[in-house]
Amino acid sequence: MNMKERMIRSITMRRGEIIMRSDFTRMGSQSQISRLLADFVSEGRLVRLGYGIFAKSRISSISGKAVPREPLEVLAQEAFRRLMIEAKPGKAQREYTSGQSTQVPVQAVFDTGQRRISRKLTVGNRKVRYENDYSA
Repeated sequence: MNMKERMIRSITMRRGEIIMRSDFTRMGSQSQISRLLADFVSEGRLVRLGYGIFAKSRISSISGKAVPREPLEVLAQEAFRRLMIEAKPGKAQREYTSGQSTQVPVQAVFDTGQRRISRKLTVGNRKVRYENDYSA
């Protein structure tokens, strides 16, 4: 079994939706892994969210392009958990879920507390934004 087949098998056997480049460090060199992950993105097996972070994908019935199987909010939460970053939903989302507001939040916003995060997670034209209270 060659490296590509081993990586495909590893991706399909994983429980979550997030795939990280670091998951494959034992399989080969960094350049081999990066090249194969780029091939998977071009084939439509994966969608790139950010640096070293990918999501399992499906083909959209509308556009015919690869789209993530889960919404950006779910993917971001899983990515933060895998990166060991403590993040909770943003203020607008918390107010909506508690019933204090009737406005549905449009953007994926996460509260990172005292931690600054510069990591960018995007899917298409949607981005994850961060709230933090280090300046308060």
